[in-house]
Formats: sequence, C-alpha cells, structure tokens
Amino acid sequence: MTLLLSALQSPTGPAASREAVRFGDLSLTYGELAAASTALAARIADAGRVAVWATPTPETVIAVVAALRAGVPAVPLNPRTGERELAHILADSEPTAVLAGPDDALPPALGKLRRVTADARAFERTDGHPAVEADPEDPALIVYTSGTTGPPKGAVLPRRAIASSLDALEDAWAWTGEDVLVHALPLFHVHGLILGVLGPLRRGGSLRHLGRFSAEGVARELGSGGTMLFGVPTMYHRLAEVLDGPAGAAGRQALTQALTGARLLVSGSAALPVHDHERIAAATGRRVIERYGMTETLMNTGIRADGVPRPGTVGPPLAGVELRLVEEDGTVLDGPEAIGEIQVRGPNLFTGYLNRPDATAAAHTADGWFRTGDVGTVDADGYVTIVGRKATDLIKSGGYKIGAGEIENVLLAHPGVREAAVTGEEDPDLGERVVAWVVAADPGSPPSAEELADHVAGQLAPHKRPRTVHFLDALPRNDLGKIMKRSLHVR
Repeated sequence: MTLLLSALQSPTGPAASREAVRFGDLSLTYGELAAASTALAARIADAGRVAVWATPTPETVIAVVAALRAGVPAVPLNPRTGERELAHILADSEPTAVLAGPDDALPPALGKLRRVTADARAFERTDGHPAVEADPEDPALIVYTSGTTGPPKGAVLPRRAIASSLDALEDAWAWTGEDVLVHALPLFHVHGLILGVLGPLRRGGSLRHLGRFSAEGVARELGSGGTMLFGVPTMYHRLAEVLDGPAGAAGRQALTQALTGARLLVSGSAALPVHDHERIAAATGRRVIERYGMTETLMNTGIRADGVPRPGTVGPPLAGVELRLVEEDGTVLDGPEAIGEIQVRGPNLFTGYLNRPDATAAAHTADGWFRTGDVGTVDADGYVTIVGRKATDLIKSGGYKIGAGEIENVLLAHPGVREAAVTGEEDPDLGERVVAWVVAADPGSPPSAEELADHVAGQLAPHKRPRTVHFLDALPRNDLGKIMKRSLHVR
C-alpha cells in the first residue's frame, strides 16, 4: 500500500527543508520531523500499544508520527481527562508505554507505564528513515468517544480509514502540498489530530498550530502565508464578534484581510449557526464551509471547494461514502422532505470498538451500515442538513418531528440572543415540548420568553415555538465547543 505519510519517508533537498509543523516559535522541517520520529519509532517498535499525552505541542506530532511509522497503535490522551475516566481508558486500552514531552507532568495513573520522551529540541539524527509497511486494516489510532451514554469506548481506526478520509478531502477541497493549514484545535481527537495534523503531512504541506486560539493568532498566521483555517463554531463565533466590532477596533482590519485572503475556511465538530455564517460573509466576502464526521466514521460529507456553499448544510457525501436516511423501524427514506437517522457505509469507517463486540454489533445494521445516531435531511442536490442527535435533538411534539437545530438558528438571529440551545422535555399533552436555553446579549435586559417564542413561531411554524425559555449566564460546552445538552435541565 502507499505509505500513510510518504512525504516523511526519505525527504531530501528542498523537501527536507520545507516546514512541516510550527507551534509558536518552534518549528520542524520535514527532514527534522522524519529524523525525530524515526529515532522515537525505534524505541517503541516492540511496545504493542502506546499512549500519547496529547498536548498542543510538536512533541505530540513527533509521538503520533513515530507510532504510525513503527506500526504501533497509538491512544491519544486528553491531558484534561479526569482521574476516573483516565483510569478507564488505560485499563481498557492497556498501553505498555506513554509518549510525552520532556517537561510534561504526568498524573499518577500513568506512573506504571514506561515513559518514552519525545523532544522537538533534542533528538537523534539518522541517515535512513524507514517505516513499517503496515497492512491497510492494521489499527493506527484508538480514539475514545466522549462517553455521553456510558464509559468512553475506544474506536479502533485502521490506516485504511485515515487514508480514505484524507484523500476524499484532498479531492473535495483541492488540498495540496502548497497549502498551509492554521488551527488551534486539541490534538487528542479526529478533527485536530487526523484532519489537522495528519492531513497536512499526508499532502506534504504545512501546519501552523496556534497553541491557544485567538483572533490575533488567526490574523497573524493567515496573513503571513496561511491558506486554510480549521475551527469549531465557538472559534468562528469569536471571529465574527471581532469582525462585528466598531470600525477601527484593534485587530478588526487585520482579521478581515486575513480571512478574505484565505483559500478555505472550514468549520466542523458541531453546526455553525447561520447567523455567524452571515456575519463572516458580510465582513469578508468569504463563506465558511462545513463538513460532517464522527470519531467512528472520520469524514462523511463536506462542502466542496468548487461547490455552492449553503449555510446550515454540511454538503454531499465525500468520495467513497454512501449515506442514507432511515426511519425508526428501519425503513429507508427518500425525498427532500424526509427526516431520519443518518447511516453511512464506506472505507472511512472504523473497525469496531476495542473490547466491545456487543457495542460494535449494535452500532451496525445487518447489511453493514453504521448507525450514526444523527438525524438529518438530504435535499435534491444531495446536500445533507444535520437536524441533531437522535437522542437529544429530535423532538416529537404534537405528532410533529421537530429538529432542534433550525429553532436554534432562528433564536440566534434575534438581536437579544447571544447563545441558544433547544431541547425537548416530556409533556403530558404534546408528548414533548420545545424548551429553549438562552444566553441574552444583554443580561440586564433580556428579551421576554413570549417575544422569543413569537419570533420562532413567526419565522418557522406555531408548533415549533418554545413552550419554556430558560435564561443562563453561559451554555455548558466540552473541549470542542459542543454544547452539552445532557447537562441542560432544571435544577
């Protein structure tokens, strides 16, 4: 098979001196990353399985690349994971070593593992850069899910799935080795690590990681040669807030110019509100495009670089991916009015949950489709719109199926609303009633619940109006900026 990261195999000449990754003032060329990862790969070749203390640093890149080159499955660990969850992940995945930076302070739970240091400043240089000729089905990464319905499950991602998704994005986004990607995403999940690190390295391009997200950092890196920006909705919302600031505000002009000059602005991991789409487009003339993926499936759909951007949609299926909508009884749905669970099939899928054959079987249909648990629609052009999660975002009220996402977008378009989330609650008459959770733009003078309910009813339909509105100081979010709806309940 083609090596997963062939650009790192034997870089020489100009290829060796091209910048591969940059974190602040520390950068590694392809030659340096190849040498550092080769030296580390030799030290873990017999490890069986390794954990990676996935800080936003070049050491994490070296560690993951070394594991891939050694043919050793890597388990990225979120440094902010709590003691109980970390203990579960370690017991489940059974790594024999942990790869970490020289200055990383590791928690006691990792104390029993052999520590292998990845160092971006001091590493052994070698003449050869061998890599294991691994089978496409061999596990590359074991990435743990968020655990919203129980303890986190380890999704086993084969090399085939990573290569398939990254190559499909190459096709969709015209992604080349000339692209310079800018992002500030964590490196322990699919978005930040596979798309944000392995994506540029597979293309032979460059990554500039901000370490910590800031509008100033985005403006600086995009304005000095960056061509692509990856972010989550929270990040784009903050950029939109700067763009909406008063004329002459610090950083507004620089950010506007930087975003205008970027080749591609991509948002993922959650839906980007239409209101933020429009604010960014109005200020820069550029449209943010969205894609849709999961830990278990990597990338499923995406707006193409040469396609028509449609705010609120995540584009058509990527090359090689099949997608269908299914009713609760298993009936396959069709037509632009259909709303159902999204199921996918293709080379982008994981091989299963580690040590969980029961969960793996339950996640698939008899004919091999993966049950995403997401609910959506597909228009006549094949563009997919995500309504939300089947468990939390599909509200059945008065005989209607209501998607929380469309109500949230309407609420966010109200000038008195800064943030909004919509859930369903049991109702003796309707079955479920629509409930809105709102952060007011002006907490001292929030819009009334009746005003917001009428706003939704006037824009959508009377049966979609919130029956209850709760005002909060902030919405609960996870590390990716996703709203944790299971945490929204009346106390």
